Amino acid sequence: MNSCNRFLCSLLFLLSFHSTQLNAHAVVTEHSLSVGVINAHQTSQVKLNFNSSVEVGLSQIFLVRTGDIEEALPLKVGNTHGVVLVDMPALDVGKYALHYRIFAADGHLTDDIIHFTVQP
Repeated sequence: MNSCNRFLCSLLFLLSFHSTQLNAHAVVTEHSLSVGVINAHQTSQVKLNFNSSVEVGLSQIFLVRTGDIEEALPLKVGNTHGVVLVDMPALDVGKYALHYRIFAADGHLTDDIIHFTVQP
């Protein structure tokens, strides 16, 4: 193999490794809002499962109310890898969202929204 081919093979290898690292964001793989119900006028806790470890101290989760009013919510590490727990206040019946900005342990930021409905 000549030096040009070795260089190209090495470059392709390094680029493929680098591109997989760029996609290492913390993505929600499951959340308790998809399987459970939040009842009106009761505090609750939401469980978010991420595909990687999360830097909770650098992450933020907001409750979004009608009119795009955001309220910061407390979050804490769950008892297993990649789990974040969010303490929810008592809410009236209606449509809401959780807007999260999560830093993965590798430093990548994920910014996304989960919509949900509070039922009577």
